[in-house]
Amino acid sequence: QLQLVESGGGLVQPGGSLRLSCAVSGRAWELSAIGWFRQAPGKEREGLSCISRSGDRTNYADSVKGRFTLSRDNAKKTVYMQMSSLKPEDTAVYYCAADVSLSMACNLLKKYDYWGQGTQVTVSS
Repeated sequence: QLQLVESGGGLVQPGGSLRLSCAVSGRAWELSAIGWFRQAPGKEREGLSCISRSGDRTNYADSVKGRFTLSRDNAKKTVYMQMSSLKPEDTAVYYCAADVSLSMACNLLKKYDYWGQGTQVTVSS
C-alpha cells in the first residue's frame, strides 16, 4: 500500500516555472516507478512524464519534453517535477501515481496502482 501526496501547485504567469513534489509513503517505494499526469476541465487525462524506480530512466510526453524535468530523491521518497516555460494550456490538475512492479524502466501507458489527490496548476496572466 502506498500513499502519494502532491504539492507545489499554484498560480503562475505564462513563461514562469513551478516545481511539483510527490511525497510517497509506504513499503513499496523501492519497487515504484512514479508517473505524472494531468487533467484539464473537459479533457481526458494526459500522461506527462515518468521516472523509473532507480531514478536513472525517464520518459516525457512530447507536449512537455524540454520544458519539464523529473528527479527522484529515494532517501526522501519524493519525486519532483520541475516545470518551466509554462503555457496557459498547461493549466490542469496534476497527479502523481505509482506503478509497483519489477520493471527497471517506466511506462506512461501502464495502469498505475496508486494515485495522489492532485494539485491545481493555473497558468494565467
